[in-house]
Amino acid sequence: MSKSFLIPAGALMLGLLCAGCSSVPYAQRMSERQAAYAAAAGAPVRSFHFFSLYSWEPLSDTELAVYTQPNKAWLLDLGGCQELLFVNSIGLTSNINQVMVGFDKVLTGRHNFPCTITQIRPIDVKSLKLAQQKQRQIESAARSADKPAASQ
Repeated sequence: MSKSFLIPAGALMLGLLCAGCSSVPYAQRMSERQAAYAAAAGAPVRSFHFFSLYSWEPLSDTELAVYTQPNKAWLLDLGGCQELLFVNSIGLTSNINQVMVGFDKVLTGRHNFPCTITQIRPIDVKSLKLAQQKQRQIESAARSADKPAASQ
């Protein structure tokens, strides 16, 4: 076998191994994240002030959460953005520090493929964090004192 075949095969095996490590399927986790963001999103607005991009999270090919500050976020609906789930960086167009529906775009990929913003909704970050914390809670129970830890 040639080395050029082994590298992609090894990468594929590593990807399959990592995908199998999670107890919750990827599609279910994505739909839970989308639902949490949708529940925390307010009524649509026409624009928002944009000075810098603090953070961002792709939710699908048509939804993107952008944080302009640690506690200020916006849910952007896009007209379809094929590379959004796979890019390492994004950009936002703006005019005089305003991002506007129908006018500004999200830039993705090496060639900055523009994705038009069709809707903007403010996100209540506090309620989003509470919902995410509830999803992370686990049920725990104390060990019985009569059994040694090794035999359980």
